[in-house]
Amino acid sequence: MNQKILKLENLIRFHTVLRQLHSLGQRRMLAQWSPVFSSAYPVWTAQLCIRPWQTDPLVGVALSQYRLLVTKKGEKAQRSPLSSSKSKKEVEVWIGMTVEELARAMEKDIDCVYEALMNTAIDIDSLEAHSHLDDVWIKKVIKKTGMKLKWSQLKQDKVRENKDAVRRPQADPALLTPRSPVVTVMGHVDHGKTTLLDKLRKTQVAAMEAGGITQHIGAFLVSMPSGEKITFLDTPGHAAFSAMRARGAQVTDIVILVVAADDGVMKQTVESIKHAKDAQVPIVLAINKCDKTEADPEKVKKELLAHDVVCEDYGGDVQAVHISALTGDNLMALAEATIALAEMLELKADPNGPVEGTVIESFTDKGRGPVTTAVIQRGTLRKGSILVAGKSWAKVRLMFDENGKPIHEACPSMPVGIVGWRDLPSAGDEILEVESEPRAREVVDWRKYEQEQEKNKEDLKIIEEKRKEHQEAHRKAREKYGTLHWKERSFLKYQEKKEQKLLRTKEKEERDSNVLPIIIKGDVDGSVEAIVNIMDTYDASHECELELVHFGVGDVSENDVNLAETFHGVIYGFNVNAGSVIQKSATKKGVKIKLHKIIYRLIEDLQEELSSRLPCIVEEHPIGEASILATFSVTEGKKKIPVAGCRVQKGQLEKQRKFKLIRNGHVIWKGSLTSLKHHKDDMSVIKTGMDCGLSLDEEKIEFKVGDEIVCYEEKEVPAKTSWNPGF
Repeated sequence: MNQKILKLENLIRFHTVLRQLHSLGQRRMLAQWSPVFSSAYPVWTAQLCIRPWQTDPLVGVALSQYRLLVTKKGEKAQRSPLSSSKSKKEVEVWIGMTVEELARAMEKDIDCVYEALMNTAIDIDSLEAHSHLDDVWIKKVIKKTGMKLKWSQLKQDKVRENKDAVRRPQADPALLTPRSPVVTVMGHVDHGKTTLLDKLRKTQVAAMEAGGITQHIGAFLVSMPSGEKITFLDTPGHAAFSAMRARGAQVTDIVILVVAADDGVMKQTVESIKHAKDAQVPIVLAINKCDKTEADPEKVKKELLAHDVVCEDYGGDVQAVHISALTGDNLMALAEATIALAEMLELKADPNGPVEGTVIESFTDKGRGPVTTAVIQRGTLRKGSILVAGKSWAKVRLMFDENGKPIHEACPSMPVGIVGWRDLPSAGDEILEVESEPRAREVVDWRKYEQEQEKNKEDLKIIEEKRKEHQEAHRKAREKYGTLHWKERSFLKYQEKKEQKLLRTKEKEERDSNVLPIIIKGDVDGSVEAIVNIMDTYDASHECELELVHFGVGDVSENDVNLAETFHGVIYGFNVNAGSVIQKSATKKGVKIKLHKIIYRLIEDLQEELSSRLPCIVEEHPIGEASILATFSVTEGKKKIPVAGCRVQKGQLEKQRKFKLIRNGHVIWKGSLTSLKHHKDDMSVIKTGMDCGLSLDEEKIEFKVGDEIVCYEEKEVPAKTSWNPGF
């Protein structure tokens, strides 16, 4: 501060001296003309020795003001480091945040982030508002803007209170009342499960099933002649419906395992046994088709021993009943065995309080909207009840039994159709009754929030993995270009970008030709689930990529056609319809709609569509074979051309076809002939038993006695996908 004042004083003094010298020059000039001014010099000399601020009041005031100002600035400069460290703004950041999020956290414009990243290794041109930043660049931006960094693992909302609905505690055993058993019929496809239920219900369900196989879970209430009631669940036996069988086993009390006496234990029989054991449900064995001459019930019992199903005849606890579902023989004995086992289990339930149950199947009805088939496990369901299942809720508008007849209430163990759902719940969802519609919405909102949080966690893991990959790639790039001159580095980067662009174009073309986007529509949720599960077994992505664009329940709609047009995909419908308007729209837009009633026909069609996307395979078909008996060379001009003397052993040699040379079982040459002669005549065809001389289009190949010459033609054969769904 003192130095600044001294500098100012010197400047003012210098300025004053110059002014006085100027006035002195003027006075000398005046002295020459008038001697009156001769006494002025001593006066000026005296004034020159006086301090300038003493003679000039304005200069003195200015200097004093400047001193005061400089003193204040000095004090502020001394205090500024302390005050600036205290006033640094703290910015909360997290891993994987975007440019826009960082700017918002700093309360700055996005351009501020771009400016801070200038002259760094990051490519600013490729940065967008939604681009994710590495922690290195986040630190760099915060440092350059003079702010303080605070790391947060994840930007989290306030912890929400758990609003989910749960099952109520077990009731007092004294309040429980007896209930009818829920029995699931399981077994291999076409072993007679639905025919058995037809006889018990005196209906013709099997005749209405497409292909004679069950493709849905059916829930039926059957009244026995003795007055007892049994709820039967008829599960599909086809390999595609494994999830449905597992679901049926989870909600049941007893499993009736149907095995054909003429077929024995099959793949889905073993799977059904596993589902029953996993659910800890007792089994009653029904050996069907005993009326056939080739039936062997004892063989079935022995085969089941390998799977820990021991019948009473062999010292076990599994009841075995020989029946014929087609003729109705011994069905009453099977019903009695089931009822006896149910009595031993002492099945009871609480008919009071909020309802609890399980969704067996769900579908969309044109007139009724979303509909579910459910089995009530606790409480009594009535019209107007508020239910929650999965991420959907309902106010019950209508209830009906398996025959479509409206009912007013449903007690425990009863199968019931429920109408009034806002959205379609999934098969297997737990049904819980709540007190009001606001409470139902609250539960559904909480479940959606939980699902969203889980998804966010998974997304964060993916982001973190991508960030590490990017950092590693950046580190390798720095090592690669670190020692190069900037011109060389720029040229190499340009070359790499050019190559990547060409590769991406080529990959895109290959991908477009080797991708099959599909849309799945089914009649019920369980059917769609089964088809999607089959899609999960697809393991031939190296041949053709299978892309599931959308799946849902209901008939094919205009939205499905538009989606298929956008993705150049195919629509597969299972037990659904596509109206004439939809069909015309699809034809106009070039979209394929394939509708099926039998699931394995749909899968076969899908396999054919996948195969059609594969490039054809070139197969070689031999036309003739010849053996080399002698070798020699012919001079043409200055060249010596090797010639093989051959005899045709099989078929014929045609000069225009392709040939290959085989030595010791290995192909050493493939190509065309330059000449084919019989004696001295040029020939186009040499038949079996004839001798000939031939030369190849490659002169470096040497013949040896004993080599084989094969004439063949190439044919393009359609390729078949290697995917095997297992049935």
